[in-house]
Amino acid sequence: MADFPYAIVGFDLDGTLLDTSHDLGVALNHALALAGRPPVPLEETKRHIGGGAAQMLRSALTESGGVDEDAFPGLQARLIEFYGENIAHHTTLFPGGAAMMDALDARGVKIAIATNKAEGLAVKLFEELGILHRFACVIGGDTLGRHRAKPKPDMLHEMVERCGGGRAAFVGDTTFDVGAAKAAQMPVVAVRFGFNDMPADELGADAVIDHYDELVPTLERLATAAQSV
Repeated sequence: MADFPYAIVGFDLDGTLLDTSHDLGVALNHALALAGRPPVPLEETKRHIGGGAAQMLRSALTESGGVDEDAFPGLQARLIEFYGENIAHHTTLFPGGAAMMDALDARGVKIAIATNKAEGLAVKLFEELGILHRFACVIGGDTLGRHRAKPKPDMLHEMVERCGGGRAAFVGDTTFDVGAAKAAQMPVVAVRFGFNDMPADELGADAVIDHYDELVPTLERLATAAQSV
């Protein structure tokens, strides 16, 4: 199986590899309560997620009356502290995720993470879920500095370098992910089941999938199509 067309497959975390919406929603509502704001229904948390904790909090605050810029840094810190202490109560891999990673492993592919979540939180989450060992590297939104996070391509370039080089593809669920992959000139697959900040089919990805059973054949198809151009 060593003839798989990609040596590296990178993934976004929130809304792509893991459904973190419940745990993030609880942390978001903790912060909103501290600010005297009403909670966001947990089933609506997904529309605020994308771009990191600051953007999630800012989005929810904006909807409920606006952002107090002086109080915002402290409130964000309290959100992150609470989330870090309650990071994996409800979070799970999306359906088919474990089998998909097994299939990539069997093909000798290095699996990597490039997320706008802080690196320390991402590592802690994977440790608590018992899957940190599955990743060749974990790059967070603060690893290279916030000004180099997605949608800039820097994290994806770093991902390839840390994995030893080779042909890479990326999988994500938002404009941040597709924008970063396009800027890095890397094929990108979007997932319809994620925390999409616009309809998945409108993100501009090279392919869109509904389930992780589809990822390996989709990547093979993309590589074949690229060779025929």
